[in-house]
Amino acid sequence: MKEDRKSPALIRDQVMKFSTTIATGLSKPLQKFVAQMVFGILAACDVKFSTIARSLQEEIRLVKTETRLSRNAKAKRIAENVTETLIREGASWIKSDTVLAIDISDIAKEYAEKMEYLATVRDGSKGELTKGYWLIGVVGADVNGERLTPLRMELYSQEADDFDSENTQILNAIDQVRSALGARGIWAIDRGGDRGALLDGLLSRKARFVVRLTGERNLCDERGRVRNSLTMACGMRCRETLEFVTDEQGVNRRRQVRIGYRTVRLPGRKEQLTLVVVKGFGEKPMLLLTPANDKKARAILEIYLTRWKIEESFRVLKSGYHVEDIRARSYVRLRNVVVLLMAAFYFLAAILGERFELRILLQKVLKKARRFFETPGFKFYALADGLFHMLFRIGFHQVKKPRVMSPDQLMFSFRC
Repeated sequence: MKEDRKSPALIRDQVMKFSTTIATGLSKPLQKFVAQMVFGILAACDVKFSTIARSLQEEIRLVKTETRLSRNAKAKRIAENVTETLIREGASWIKSDTVLAIDISDIAKEYAEKMEYLATVRDGSKGELTKGYWLIGVVGADVNGERLTPLRMELYSQEADDFDSENTQILNAIDQVRSALGARGIWAIDRGGDRGALLDGLLSRKARFVVRLTGERNLCDERGRVRNSLTMACGMRCRETLEFVTDEQGVNRRRQVRIGYRTVRLPGRKEQLTLVVVKGFGEKPMLLLTPANDKKARAILEIYLTRWKIEESFRVLKSGYHVEDIRARSYVRLRNVVVLLMAAFYFLAAILGERFELRILLQKVLKKARRFFETPGFKFYALADGLFHMLFRIGFHQVKKPRVMSPDQLMFSFRC
């Protein structure tokens, strides 16, 4: 029982240690703010200042705590400092064959009116246009294994003064991550990456990538003929067969797909590329474009399928930490809170979920999740619940040890 009481305090100490690391370069008040926000997000499973303030359990009026958090969240340098530190910290987990999944999601704010730089976004859950903001995230994931390394998360709006284009946002994210990783990692992008500017940018940077094509792009075949990529794929013979099991509404179903590949080029460019064609996922073939290398078609498919982990990460942030319930009006505050949410998710995934010395604490967190069924394959839902149950009741405040005075300090000095 004593060990169970110590576990929340040990996790709190780890959160503070981690927060000190990522807040390097900031002033002491902002370092404390970063630590309180990361702890509060994990403890409250929320991003609202009011809920985070409650989880801190300070011995002052709640409104005072909330006001202080809101005031400090306006510092412009927080997002830049924390993002750069997170990428440097996460670089140690990234290997040559680690999948770097990059994706864009949205924060829907349908009823917001006074939030700064509100833009028109497409609500992915409803498939409708609404008001809100965009999120661009980069997550490192292993093809074989559960390791997940959140590297970067940014909120942006096309209505902001510093916005150029979505392609610029994506390439800037890639450049910032590559500045710490170098050539390590393989970029995986869904059909939104099928853009000339992005493909040219990736090839010019000599980056390794797997991009899913929409089927509308023209490619040059081995003879130099320009043909539609989907037409080219439909006429291909896919000789390799792959069987796998899918979970469809709780029922495991065995499926079979056929895979083939051929050498292609982008019109106007000289680089040789490989077009991997996968038949059996749907009515139309799946088209994956990647630079020519010695990897097999099956390995390319596995790299692309690994990118689902970033979509699952977005779901954790939305359902587990209610990022769409963010209430800050200022654009700077919104961007800072999203970066600190990413920092909290990094602690959840890369530190608590992977470091050997925290494995015992991890098991206790999962136990605290109080789930009736076994922990799902994507364990971070359970981890978020477990940390909420462990941290919310203890608060951020650390009990300081009383100062022990030496006997010499208790003696009066007399002059003879």
